[in-house]
Amino acid sequence: MADLAAVILAAGKGTRMKSDLVKVMHPLAGAPMVAWPVETARQSGASRIVAVIGHQAETIREYFAGQTDISFALQKEQLGTGHAVACAAGLLGGFTGTVLILCGDVPLIRSQTLRAMAETHTASGAVLTVLTTHVENPCGYGRIIRGFDGRVIRIVEEKDATPEERSLSEINAGIYCADAPFLFEAVSRLGNDNAQGEYYLTDIVTQAAERGLRCSAHAVADPVEVMGVNDRVQLAEAARHARRRIGETLMLDGVTIVDPSATYIDRGVVVDRDTTVHPGVHLAGETRIGTGCIVESGAVIKGSTLGDGCVVEPGAVIRNCRIGNNVVVKAGTVMEDAMIHEHAAIGPMAHLRPGTELGPQVKIGNFVETKKITMGEGSKASHLTYLGDAAIGKNVNVGCGTITCNYDGVRKHRTVIGDDVFVGSDVQFVAPVTIGRNSLIAAGTTVTRDVPPDSLAIARVPQVNKEGWKLKKREE
Repeated sequence: MADLAAVILAAGKGTRMKSDLVKVMHPLAGAPMVAWPVETARQSGASRIVAVIGHQAETIREYFAGQTDISFALQKEQLGTGHAVACAAGLLGGFTGTVLILCGDVPLIRSQTLRAMAETHTASGAVLTVLTTHVENPCGYGRIIRGFDGRVIRIVEEKDATPEERSLSEINAGIYCADAPFLFEAVSRLGNDNAQGEYYLTDIVTQAAERGLRCSAHAVADPVEVMGVNDRVQLAEAARHARRRIGETLMLDGVTIVDPSATYIDRGVVVDRDTTVHPGVHLAGETRIGTGCIVESGAVIKGSTLGDGCVVEPGAVIRNCRIGNNVVVKAGTVMEDAMIHEHAAIGPMAHLRPGTELGPQVKIGNFVETKKITMGEGSKASHLTYLGDAAIGKNVNVGCGTITCNYDGVRKHRTVIGDDVFVGSDVQFVAPVTIGRNSLIAAGTTVTRDVPPDSLAIARVPQVNKEGWKLKKREE
């Protein structure tokens, strides 16, 4: 819609959360709670967004830093929802269009609902439209009072309601659509003669009725859309609904989620078609998974990109990694800040630490740890190895028990291993050291000097056999 702005009410502390963190910044399916209505306002067509903030204002500002379509109004004293909207008026000075008013603790409202409400507002010629719904237990909500012609004439808060009014099931969702000139003039005239001593935004409905102006209602069929979050029980419930929506969207786009109720996919995650996600999987952050992948039970993937045809086995943990096509990440592997090229195989039980880059068709086996290394195409370290601060060429075989001794107690040093090198078992490279291409390092060798190309390096204490020694010791 043209000329649409949004005000997000997010100043309250949220004492029922019993937390040192302000309520609207509690995470919900991958984003702070307040980020949900902000994004929904954008999707609804709002070109200007004002967030009214109070408690931990800088924390909220920092999260939205760099988002140029949002500005902030500070509500130093929380004197009610009407007062909060009045605080935002200055930042929308001169704006004459339509204003959406949303709540920072009502995260599940859909953009389709807001657009429909805005259309109802325009078509009815109303100055104010209230979003309502019907619930079986309206306890705690403001009730909608209609006139003889069905128009909304008043909203009464539960504390101020009569027993008859409390019996009504149509509630105020706390979301509004209003003509800007009416809205800002009306909130400037609010009083606080009520049980709470606050400036209720709901009183502008009464103002409209008294002035003969139309106030419409737009009902939402699903009460989940307007559920408020006041404590951690409700936060968990809202997250469950949010993830259900995310899962349904992915499944309708061609992703198989074996058990959506036992799968945790956050907002912003992208999964391409013909990928299968098994129960117990966690997908979070800016994660993207390609076509035809399999993510098995218990895998955790955060902030990573996986190419087409990848397999992630049970219990793997992948954070901030870039993974090419047809890579297999085997069970129990942990990877962070790593880059893996196509057709590589990792694990099981491998640990790839930050700075690892593995070329095509590299194999990293069980109980191998890497850190700040590059490893060329076709190389492999199959088991029980530590490789840190190293550049390893193509087609290198690293034997079991190999260690790059990269730290001298003061500084880190690098090991360089050329192409086509064969490293036997139980080898130690005391860095800095360079191994020339096509060399062989014999099992049990401790390498302290550079090895020329095409060489055999062997450094062992000569074996001594003392025959009969064991029998002699027994006699003694």
